[in-house]
Amino acid sequence: MVIGLTGTNGSGKTAVGDFLKSRGFSYHSLSDEIRRELEREGRPASRENLIEMGNRLRRELGPAVLAERARGRLEPGRNAVVDSVRTPAEVEALRALPDFHLLHVDAPVEVRFERARRRQDARTPRTLDQFQAEEQRETESDDPAAQQLRACQALAGEKLVNNGTIEALEARVEELVRAWSAGALRPGWDEYFMRIARIVALRSNCMKRQVAAVIVKDRRIISTGYNGTPRGVRNCNQGGCPRCNSLAPSGTALEECFCSHGEENAIVQAAYHGTSLKEATLYSTYAPCLICTKMIINAGIREVIYSLEYPLNDSALRLLEEAGVAVRQYRGEW
Repeated sequence: MVIGLTGTNGSGKTAVGDFLKSRGFSYHSLSDEIRRELEREGRPASRENLIEMGNRLRRELGPAVLAERARGRLEPGRNAVVDSVRTPAEVEALRALPDFHLLHVDAPVEVRFERARRRQDARTPRTLDQFQAEEQRETESDDPAAQQLRACQALAGEKLVNNGTIEALEARVEELVRAWSAGALRPGWDEYFMRIARIVALRSNCMKRQVAAVIVKDRRIISTGYNGTPRGVRNCNQGGCPRCNSLAPSGTALEECFCSHGEENAIVQAAYHGTSLKEATLYSTYAPCLICTKMIINAGIREVIYSLEYPLNDSALRLLEEAGVAVRQYRGEW
């Protein structure tokens, strides 16, 4: 889970970030990306310099540059909080992550002004009018490189008004995290195994096409295979297969092909290791050919799920149907 924080000055974003850090979230701030640039130039991180440098970076390197840099620092598999999200482009860059939530934090302006004053920060305006004037400048702009807090507020999935105690704020954040966790999207079993099959296909050494199969029983992978030349033979992409290396037209010179298919290798590997495939399910990145189909039937596999059509699979699919093997195409993303 990645939680982006947007909101007004003095609203309590730092308190939310600190609470999430204490709960194991890694913390990242888009303002820190700006501070790094100011440090390189030997300039102080004043409010004016932060705004000016942020706008300059967005203008020169793209409106989402700060979010893209912060995104590169995230640790895979670990919850994270990204503070100081200030433009719609930054929101969209973070929304490319699979489990992203934008939280807008706010509070009445008088409350926020008093909080800012208590921080005894030299950057804080001395009067409420000055505070509001500076905030107005940050809230709305037609410049895509400038801060647009109001537009970010409109994009937030949740809005939190922080006008009470720190305990109340933390309790509300905890409620949101629990709700987001409960609704987190997990891949279904078809997507899960088909994605694994796609990774297996990356091991293929075939010059013509990368194909792989994953055989599953009781939702447990019992065999995998990808297409390529047999064990002990030069890899196809190293000259091992005369057909593939001659770039023969599709569907021709099949008798000269030395490569075993992904489904074939998955079935043979199971036999090699003494694993029964009876009643198993086979996931393949492509529909099986006729030769692999006969092996699937005789191995006792009960279901075939494939992603992409194979040019010569009509007879194979009819034979699977006649043999009582369930067949369906996976049409989801992978």
